[in-house]
Amino acid sequence: MASYDIQKLHEHILQILLTIDRVCREHDLKYYCWAGTMLGAVRHKGFIPWDDDMDICMPRPDYDRFMYHAHEWLPEPLEALSIETSATFPGGFGKVVDSSTTLIERGHSDYVAGIYIDVFPIDGITANPMMSRIAVARYKALDKLLYFLHRDPFKHGHGPSSWPILLIQRLFTHEWARRQLRAAYLAYDFDQSQYVLDYDDGVKGIMKKEVLGTPQPIEFEGHQVMGVEHYDDYLRQKYGDYMVVPPHDHQRQHNFFYLDYNLPYREYQDKRTFVNHDNASQ
Repeated sequence: MASYDIQKLHEHILQILLTIDRVCREHDLKYYCWAGTMLGAVRHKGFIPWDDDMDICMPRPDYDRFMYHAHEWLPEPLEALSIETSATFPGGFGKVVDSSTTLIERGHSDYVAGIYIDVFPIDGITANPMMSRIAVARYKALDKLLYFLHRDPFKHGHGPSSWPILLIQRLFTHEWARRQLRAAYLAYDFDQSQYVLDYDDGVKGIMKKEVLGTPQPIEFEGHQVMGVEHYDDYLRQKYGDYMVVPPHDHQRQHNFFYLDYNLPYREYQDKRTFVNHDNASQ
């Protein structure tokens, strides 16, 4: 289990969620508590006790509008980071981060930002099973490529295991991967699709659009936020018998590499030798 004070982390990310909720209400944007956050709302009326992050999702039109206007709508010190807002962001879904803090998830990735909430775009997908698998495989390959472009090539040593990563970093640019990734998840129009998916969940994330439905108020740590309308269908598809609390050895945490509640992440002095400070994700 993590060594940091998870209660303090919960307090920080809850305030980020409440701010996003206010912004979405003010600007008529749809969002839903998602993944472990939606599960926590239903099963615990708030955080899953050991969970150390928070997830929301937005339909693609709302996600793109939010990312485009986030610099206007989010109050300081919050900011939205994604491949739509940052030239060096290393992933297919976005984050709303508190820029007055510093958080490094993995020591082998050059990505440095603040305490965050994950924001997943929900995209349209074809009803054709074979084509949907091809679409997911394309996305996964590009997302992995983007990850490798920001990874320490010597994570597993300086031998042959480092050679594929070094080759990828020589052959591909972040900008190329970023353009290809966005093209992949826009392959099917959200509004015209009967089915939607969270690409990060792969084919398991495919569902009828009606499962999302209209965002519904749901209690979370004594506050009302917005959740999936047909949450039972969603949670059963994702987790199975979701009301059963998993045993201790299946209670997952990130165990972050570095966490500082008081240091703005742009002031963090990164001493890791593999980090290229001209290209690092900050």
